[in-house]
Amino acid sequence: MSDLYALPLPRTAFRIHAIAVCTFLVAPALIVVPVSFSSGSIIAFPLPGFAFDWYGEVLHSVAWRNALANSLIIGSSAALLATALGMGGALGLDRLSRRMKSIVMMLTLLPFVVPIILIALGGYLALALLDLNNTYAGVVVLHATLGIPFVTISVLAALRGFDRNLWRAASGLGASPIVAFRRVMLPIILPGVVTGAVFAFATSLDEVVVASFVTAPTQRTLPLQMFAGIKENTGPIVTAVATLLLLLSGGFLICVELLRRRSDRFRSIQSVT
Repeated sequence: MSDLYALPLPRTAFRIHAIAVCTFLVAPALIVVPVSFSSGSIIAFPLPGFAFDWYGEVLHSVAWRNALANSLIIGSSAALLATALGMGGALGLDRLSRRMKSIVMMLTLLPFVVPIILIALGGYLALALLDLNNTYAGVVVLHATLGIPFVTISVLAALRGFDRNLWRAASGLGASPIVAFRRVMLPIILPGVVTGAVFAFATSLDEVVVASFVTAPTQRTLPLQMFAGIKENTGPIVTAVATLLLLLSGGFLICVELLRRRSDRFRSIQSVT
């Protein structure tokens, strides 16, 4: 990394490159924003006019409101479950030897590399054996499975900045492991925990394939409702929902950045003390 910054290139070139990459990644998603304000009934350019009608239809549509409620219920529950399991897994991984830690970490990251269709099919068959298909519990468990790696990685990163002497001091003063964790460790690693929870929630909110396998028609989530709207050609209402999701994603990024800065302040305080 130091060799990269030693290259005889002006800082402006790196900035231009970064802006170009961000534009390449973000521009396709931003196209839906102007379309969501179209006064026409089809998705087309140029826009026939400017209106907020599609946002009003989203707010007054029972199907879209139910889809939003399902996504919030499933996403929040999956994020809580993934946070509890992922944080416990990270604490356990942190105490393993380097070799065992690598092996367990590879297994934890399997949802990242296994095709999502295999996870959906395997989850569908497993839930069918447990008679949990078409239930909120089933989809929450599978969505939590997809979110656990995010929580584990985030909490492990936070644990690297945790001073183990604080734990020893708390234990020396008579604190039980639970009290030491709750009063000493958790406040310091909390930014990493919340960051993982945010990503777990975002993963559940964005998921389509698993939900299409294991949800009932009355449990249709927001992405499934959008996918159905595209197939049925319901018009720019889909772009209005997509714009709202973009705003929500921006809120997630701001939350993660604030948590990162809080974590940096904690680390700087620890280094001084």
